[in-house]
Amino acid sequence: MLIVDGLLVPTRDHTIAEQSKNQRYSTSHQVVIDARTRLVVAVGRPLPGNRNDCKAREESGAKDAVGRTTTIADGGYPGTGPVIPHRRPRGGDLTAWQAEHNPEHKQVRARVEHVFARMKTWKILRDCRLKGSGVHYAVLGIARLHNLLQAA
Repeated sequence: MLIVDGLLVPTRDHTIAEQSKNQRYSTSHQVVIDARTRLVVAVGRPLPGNRNDCKAREESGAKDAVGRTTTIADGGYPGTGPVIPHRRPRGGDLTAWQAEHNPEHKQVRARVEHVFARMKTWKILRDCRLKGSGVHYAVLGIARLHNLLQAA
């Protein structure tokens, strides 16, 4: 089972970045991790930071890298394939099994957020000054370092 989510990397190169929800110029990278081992499996190509997650998953190549493997994600990927949390229907409540499933989904999906926190301990991902494809190579390098540290 894999987990996918978008990683915003603040960057100063305005040719590849756009203002994102945090009002900083950022690039969005779709990161796929293995739910069991917490190793980074794939990193999508960088897109402007204002791109929504379900669209970014298609355009970055993360969807092709995953193939037909079961993938879970947050609520930002409705109707695109990954398993997302159940939403309360308008004017109703979740069924018992849906209400029971959502906390389990949240616990598993939190692993990708922990991976992002560990990756962002590297200063280059908190304020990237690289231009062009350098941002993508920096994220790939940090993902590789994360995998090495996780496997050790």
